[in-house]
Amino acid sequence: MDPQWFFRLTGLPQSNTPQIFACLGMVLGLYGILYLDVARRPEQGWLVAAVGLTGKVLGPLGLAWLIVTGTWPADTVILVVTNDLIWWLPFARYLRDAWPDFRCGEPMTDPDNLPHSGTP
Repeated sequence: MDPQWFFRLTGLPQSNTPQIFACLGMVLGLYGILYLDVARRPEQGWLVAAVGLTGKVLGPLGLAWLIVTGTWPADTVILVVTNDLIWWLPFARYLRDAWPDFRCGEPMTDPDNLPHSGTP
């Protein structure tokens, strides 16, 4: 809705192609629909979460390069703090817990709720 907000906040020159920033916002908003599906069906969401975490790692690396090379000011770090870094732990924990089931192609199960076969 306001593709120039980030540029105003950080003191960067306003973009002469705000449509690109608006389009990026739309695509990232669509990720929210995928994350909702992961929340609805956590046993089937490993791949979506892995792609999401990859983006949340690569984004800060790219921004770090922009800051180190002087292309963007250090104030722009607020973008990755609020959009990426805060999500590393939740994504990593989900992926760690979901990994065995993803690897085996089986739905996640709770060992405490499995039927007992009668053998020790």
